[in-house]
Amino acid sequence: MMDLINGFITDVEAGPTWIYYWVNFMGLVFMLSIPFAFKRVEARWIAISTLVVAPIVMFTLYHKFGYERVLGWGHIIAWTPVLFYLWKRKDTWRVKESLGGKYIALTVIVMLASLAFDIPDVVRYALGERS
Repeated sequence: MMDLINGFITDVEAGPTWIYYWVNFMGLVFMLSIPFAFKRVEARWIAISTLVVAPIVMFTLYHKFGYERVLGWGHIIAWTPVLFYLWKRKDTWRVKESLGGKYIALTVIVMLASLAFDIPDVVRYALGERS
């Protein structure tokens, strides 16, 4: 498993610098779900989708296909249901009043920004474009 993780990290580092920084920024944002999860049910769902489900799907795909555009499926599968759930509960976020609400809003923005790249990547892969 560590070889798989190290291979993925090496592939990310070998790519464009902005992707390396973006992946690390997302990791930081998603790790912040852990302390918020003690008080916010939304953060618990964020933690499950970003720290458990997405990595399982992505590393399964990475093992099978390598560092390809198809990896976007990991985010699409894991985050889409959570984004619908979060949006449905947006009235409970209390963004102005709470740090937890600000965190949820930030996470939604980060997920949507990533999906803006992931969805076209998956489509391009399905159309035959590799790497």
